[in-house]
Amino acid sequence: MELSCYINGRRVTKQIDADMVLLDFLREQGCYSVKRGCDTANCGLCTVWVEEKPVLSCSFPAGRAQGLHITTMEGLQKEAEEFGRFLAGYGAEQCGFCSPGFIMNVLAMERELKNPTDEEIREYLSGNLCRCTGYVSQMRAVKDYLSREKKEAAAQ
Repeated sequence: MELSCYINGRRVTKQIDADMVLLDFLREQGCYSVKRGCDTANCGLCTVWVEEKPVLSCSFPAGRAQGLHITTMEGLQKEAEEFGRFLAGYGAEQCGFCSPGFIMNVLAMERELKNPTDEEIREYLSGNLCRCTGYVSQMRAVKDYLSREKKEAAAQ
């Protein structure tokens, strides 16, 4: 079947197998930030945005992306690097394998929730598994990142 969609703003048209998942399609297109972890939609490593909403690409049929806009971390370099500095500053990224999916969800949460509570942050990020950290430093990095604009405004 033919799939035509937009990946990070670029139109892509390719012949695909009907059973292909979005994860495999994106990696074939050079989007290597999209990681394969569990293949059961449980770890969050494969998180991308479809029409600005986070989805687990390991369980999303590529054919369903027909005509849609898909965003990977490659398409959000500036924002990803900024949040990545917060993660590193708190020692919240160890091996880094889970970071792309985690970053994609934090950036989506930032767009969707205004002034989220700790509970809302935990709920939003509950599908992201990390085997290296205890999540405490990640939570600190997320909270500091989300409050940065308030701090910048207060400093002016």
